[in-house]
Amino acid sequence: MGTTDSSRAGRGRSVAGPVAPPSGLLDLLSVAAVVLNAQGEVVFWSPKAEELFGYTAAEALGQHAARLTVHEEHRDAVIKLFAEVMESGTDWAGAFPIRHKDGSTRLVEFRNMRLLDDLGDVYALGLVADQAAVERIERDAALAMRLVSQSPVGLAILDPELRYVAVNPALERITGQSAAERLGRPVGEVLTFLDTDPEARLRRVLETGESVVDRDIVCCPPADPDHEHAWSVSYYRLEDSGGRVLGLAYSVIDVTERHRAAAEAAQARQRLTLIARASASVGTTLDLETTARELADVVVPDLADVAAVDVLDSALDGRTAPYAGPALFRALAVSAAQSTEAVRAADPPGGLASYDSDRLITQCVRTRQPVLVPHTTPQDLERIARHGEAASLLAAAGVHSYLAVPLLARGEVLGALDLKRTRNPAPFDDDDALLAWELAARAAVCIDNARGYQAQRQAALTLQRSLLPERPSHLPGLEVACRYEPADATSEIGGDWYDAIPLQGDRTALVVGDVMGSGIRAAATMGQLRSAARAFAELALAPAEALHHLDHLSEGVEQTITTCIYCVYDPHHGTCEICLAGHLPPVLMRLGHAAQLLDLPTGAPLGVGGVPFEAATITFRPGDELVLYTDGLVETRSEPIDARLDTLLDTLTATRGHDLEGTCDRILEILRSPGGEDDVALLIARARP
Repeated sequence: MGTTDSSRAGRGRSVAGPVAPPSGLLDLLSVAAVVLNAQGEVVFWSPKAEELFGYTAAEALGQHAARLTVHEEHRDAVIKLFAEVMESGTDWAGAFPIRHKDGSTRLVEFRNMRLLDDLGDVYALGLVADQAAVERIERDAALAMRLVSQSPVGLAILDPELRYVAVNPALERITGQSAAERLGRPVGEVLTFLDTDPEARLRRVLETGESVVDRDIVCCPPADPDHEHAWSVSYYRLEDSGGRVLGLAYSVIDVTERHRAAAEAAQARQRLTLIARASASVGTTLDLETTARELADVVVPDLADVAAVDVLDSALDGRTAPYAGPALFRALAVSAAQSTEAVRAADPPGGLASYDSDRLITQCVRTRQPVLVPHTTPQDLERIARHGEAASLLAAAGVHSYLAVPLLARGEVLGALDLKRTRNPAPFDDDDALLAWELAARAAVCIDNARGYQAQRQAALTLQRSLLPERPSHLPGLEVACRYEPADATSEIGGDWYDAIPLQGDRTALVVGDVMGSGIRAAATMGQLRSAARAFAELALAPAEALHHLDHLSEGVEQTITTCIYCVYDPHHGTCEICLAGHLPPVLMRLGHAAQLLDLPTGAPLGVGGVPFEAATITFRPGDELVLYTDGLVETRSEPIDARLDTLLDTLTATRGHDLEGTCDRILEILRSPGGEDDVALLIARARP
């Protein structure tokens, strides 16, 4: 089998006792022993000779061997050959036909040699085997040797001490170790490149006889130490026909291509999963920072160990980025698989950072192409980091591979996705760059949408706040506190407003309204209605009449559905006239009583048309408080409105008599959760002497 070295293979082999068990090979050959005296007569006849020739010992002993076992036509030649062996003492070996007792002719293999006893008498020993059996064994052995030597499967035979006895060429080729490097050496000295302990496993197979079949091993063999190879290995014990343990054999099939194909398929599935996860998790809001954080989080740790999203400051302001000189970035998000020096080296979210023109991230946004550095050098780290201290932190974190891809949306470069690997030993490759490009392209559209929405929202918020009134400096007999809270970034600015309008006769008109819809259009409609409400108040119209005119005016406004509450407080009579247009009822707090919702005619929203408005007058004396609000304060998707109104009443009862500004803050703190879905207008008025 392949290359062997019997002298080396036998070294160190122990003998269990003075008598070793038979190998069984002679049994396969059925070797017969026959001893003749000098006259050619049979003096010894073995049982195997009886099987081979057909004569019993009683029939053969004392008979002339040639006359007994050789055909007449061959007898003279055999006698002559016998005489030569006896005279010269030279051994002879060959094959010729013999006569069986049943008269048939059989071809046998002979080994003849001369024997001497202590008296000087000469004898001839003949060892005889059926030639067909010999040829069969030779053929089987030759076939086995040929199969082993030409097999694409690597094969090795070990002795009971787990020393190499033989290896075939395929095993030499698969592992990159020659037979000379293995033969005679224990397996533990040869298979040092494996992560596991093969000797212990082989020892168990040798001791128990339980084979190990198709065990997968992934390693970097001596023939290719820089790349992983996959082998399917089987171990099995070798025994002879009598059950004696001869050693152990193992086979190795190179399944590297299959392993790599499976790994590539798994990687492809992982990439598709990552893209699907990014599609579902990036861009869930229209908030710029949230979208950037979602992108950074989704690529860690599957694609990178550290990820940062940096947007050009010019892109946020709608300016054109300069084509030369440093690039000014605003860091939006940083994500890492674990706390590392690379995170400290990154620009903190929200801050501005200037990167020189030779930096890789600047190159990325200027060329609009990915920048891939599979294996970073100290010089590369200097070009990745913004300054030398950050480069030192990257080196300390073990950053060994870098990838940056531009954030492109609608033909404009917004910034870059910056990726680093520290724990993942594999370098970034072209497939990683393609995946990062795809993720960045999808996220860039979301970032651009968030950027556009942020600009629109800021414009609407600016318009909204500019349309809200300034707090009046003096209102006779009345103390007022007001708040306006816009919706969060997932919703647009709405059309809520409040107003406190001084009137003739020391009276004050209090107005809170809510235009349905959102954005600049809702804010503009709110501005029209608020201005109209102030004009009608200046005309000293009663609340119901003022709402009637606002309702008529709303018919000519595109966004017509608006709820409103209109109150007129008269400090001289201690009354407050209130009229609702589809609005939530106000809360009244009197000295010594719990806060309560006023039971008033609800009316129809402005813009419905044709529905009369009905006002109600209540007493409103010093110390009494009236709270007007929009539905954004008490309506949520997660809680019933009744429960929210109860919370509002409890909060007002607990804060009755406190500073009104503090009361406003307390109400918003309790009822206005972060990320409110609707804007809120709140007005609290307290009658004073």
